[in-house]
Amino acid sequence: MKSSETERNELRYALDKERKTFYSPPGDGSAFKELFRRFSDAGAGRPVDKDGFPTGPWTPDLLATAISQIDANRTGVDLRTVQLWFQDNDKGVSPENIRWLARVFGCDDPEATSKWQAELSAAHARLVAKRRARRKRLESGDTQGRPDNSANEALENNVARTSEQPLDRDIAGSKAKQQFRLARASEAIFSRGSPLDLPATVFAGAVALGFTSFFLGIHSVAYTRPDGLIKQVGFLWAPNWTFLFMVFMLLFFVFVVEMLAFWRNGARAKLARQGDQAASINTWAHKVEASSVTYWGVLIICLPIAGLFQWMATSLLPLIHGDRGDYAIDWGAVAIAHPEIVSVPASILFTGLAYLYMSLCFFLFFAGLILVYTLAHDLSEICGAVDYRQSAERHRDTKEILFKVLGGTFRCALLGVLVAICMKLQSAYVTTNAENILDWLRDDLTSVFKAGDALGEQIAYVRPTHYSSLLVTLAACFGFLHCALCLRTIWRHQGDETRFRVCGVMGLMLAVLALLVAGYLLIDAFSGFSILLGIGLLPAMYGLVDPTFGSGKAVDHGDNLSVS
Repeated sequence: MKSSETERNELRYALDKERKTFYSPPGDGSAFKELFRRFSDAGAGRPVDKDGFPTGPWTPDLLATAISQIDANRTGVDLRTVQLWFQDNDKGVSPENIRWLARVFGCDDPEATSKWQAELSAAHARLVAKRRARRKRLESGDTQGRPDNSANEALENNVARTSEQPLDRDIAGSKAKQQFRLARASEAIFSRGSPLDLPATVFAGAVALGFTSFFLGIHSVAYTRPDGLIKQVGFLWAPNWTFLFMVFMLLFFVFVVEMLAFWRNGARAKLARQGDQAASINTWAHKVEASSVTYWGVLIICLPIAGLFQWMATSLLPLIHGDRGDYAIDWGAVAIAHPEIVSVPASILFTGLAYLYMSLCFFLFFAGLILVYTLAHDLSEICGAVDYRQSAERHRDTKEILFKVLGGTFRCALLGVLVAICMKLQSAYVTTNAENILDWLRDDLTSVFKAGDALGEQIAYVRPTHYSSLLVTLAACFGFLHCALCLRTIWRHQGDETRFRVCGVMGLMLAVLALLVAGYLLIDAFSGFSILLGIGLLPAMYGLVDPTFGSGKAVDHGDNLSVS
């Protein structure tokens, strides 16, 4: 039978192979604060350097990051909660956090984690017992054996007891505060898990809506207007529900996920010269959290206003009252004119699901723009604090990151305008005399070779999508322009060749984006607008494939920072 010392040495050897600092639980009867302070100072569970020596003690930031990065820990841990562990107070720790702390101190080894969990739980129980004994002594007025400053200490404990909740309530309150943070949760949707998770989910939702419309019979519907004109108003004929979510929104999420992965998983730490990757990620998380109010504002606009209120105004109330009013008939209201095709209850349910999906997708869209904005701002701050009298390797790293961030932001801006174009095209089409949207664009394209107005007389329907599409365009362009202004910090410190190349690329990007925005603004403004729109779409499509227009290939990339 093996001795405990032999087992301990074998366990130490096994954990040394994982390159972490391991200490066995002492079992000396220490309370939680003493035990935690001793082994956090020793850096228990921290990685060792290349020579096998500990990399230093735990800090609140490092420990909070390490616990939040545990795969099984989906809610993470609040930095303020970890800071309380380091302070000399009577605050305890929840059983859930004891579990995560044991995994850190036990180097994620099942046997060592089990022993540390038992040791930490016992130490926490001793802390609770000491606190209850102290409070009981204070309440009974027993001050025997206390030093001369016992009255002051008793007063401090009474103040603490009246201003704070009991230990268990403190833990519950702290846990409740860390349950949900919208900014970090939104960033986690883009950065955690597989890069395909978010795009695949959005694509699956669009496909599910398309199949449902097919089963309901509204995927392709010919609606007869009161003036006798037959119009195609099917769900699958609406570009703002097909191309928007299945192509452009999908690509937008792919590019944002790619940018965040590049920035978080190496580029940021490399540019900031932070050797500790965990510290770099933790700093990035705090920058994301700083925009918490912006995320909540976008959520309020997208879900209650753009989602719920718009659904009620354009679908629910018209379907209930049987009158579309000032809104054109589309797939969501076809039950009013053709109840034999689809029933009113089925239309209410389907439109409700569709608008819920739409509002969630647009919240994620604006959240992606906020993250791109934060990334550019973070990059600008880091480069503003860098001494650019540096090696050629540092210049090469900076140029590589510059072109990747600039190209990614340009792609996101293009896709934002393309999303707005889909919205405005559908909104304009329903007011025309064309039988379907393809005929409308074809007739407009050939109108320059014919006499007269190819668009003909239009009906003055309300077009709420015109306004929302303009907001999408402004948000997308603002993100790109902000990135360009932030990156001026880098341009000024680069060589003449790099400045010339960046200025040339920026000029091309601004020209392509301006041409695409002009095409969007002139939709349905005059006969032949589709020609200008097509001219803007061609370079925009090329920009999605090669956003730097070949200039990025001239950069010596050095080490590959991309993560598969």
